[in-house]
Amino acid sequence: MWHLYTMTLNSILNYEIFQLGDFKLLLGNLLVGLIIAAGAILLLFILKKIILKPRFFINKIDEKRRIAAYSIIKYFIWIISVFIILKAAGVEIGPLLLGSSVLLIGLGFGLQNIFKDFVSGLFLLFEGTIKIGDVIEVDNIIGKVTEINLRSSEIFTRDDMTIIVPNSKFIVEQVVNWSHNEQKARFAVKVNVAYGSDTELVFKCLEETMSENGSVSKKPIPFVRFTDFGESSLNFEMLFYSKNIFRIENVKSDLRRSVYLKLKENGLAIPFPQRDVHIKGIEKMLRIQE
Repeated sequence: MWHLYTMTLNSILNYEIFQLGDFKLLLGNLLVGLIIAAGAILLLFILKKIILKPRFFINKIDEKRRIAAYSIIKYFIWIISVFIILKAAGVEIGPLLLGSSVLLIGLGFGLQNIFKDFVSGLFLLFEGTIKIGDVIEVDNIIGKVTEINLRSSEIFTRDDMTIIVPNSKFIVEQVVNWSHNEQKARFAVKVNVAYGSDTELVFKCLEETMSENGSVSKKPIPFVRFTDFGESSLNFEMLFYSKNIFRIENVKSDLRRSVYLKLKENGLAIPFPQRDVHIKGIEKMLRIQE
């Protein structure tokens, strides 16, 4: 009876699904491939729990670097799993690798930009200069990095739009990373008041405005700078740190609104440009008309 079961199982596993030249895909090989793929998915699920939701020593590693490390591990595991699946299916890996190399060299000349983006993606993941969650400025566009893939990355802008940026732009062009070293950055808001204003009172109003705003960090301490004597105004600048980097324009707007009200309450005016135009000979022309 056992021998009969073995014979039946072997016949099922050796069932030929299709044949292409000398290659035969058997049901048993297909099942092995599915098991390997399921094992890769399970392994990645476990690694994701360990790396992205740490419990012990790994929680000392920056979260953004852990996300980059998991992305690299994910790609390598899938590459290795595909080769094992092909080997289990009876595909000769050696000639396939040789043919792929020749094909990739040929495609490389026609698809240089794609390969450049691919290599740039590997650099981004390994170096960690730009990580998920960073607020960056590229091509005069400021946005938050939401996804880093091998060929391109996704940036969520302040206009609530998602743009796809080729990874090569982050490598060969200048990129401003507002949150690379710190989770907060320094910003400035310019304020001009009329000549004759009490400068000490201006300092007090601007400092109070920053201290009352919840998005302005208390440390480092925000301060006011008297920057210049303008053509028609005394120029000041509010300097402060904020963690709300992504929506900093909203913070600046709130500060300007509060400053305007506070200056108005204290009798301080914000001037507008004025010009006195003198026309030479206008008096003579008027006397002639008379």
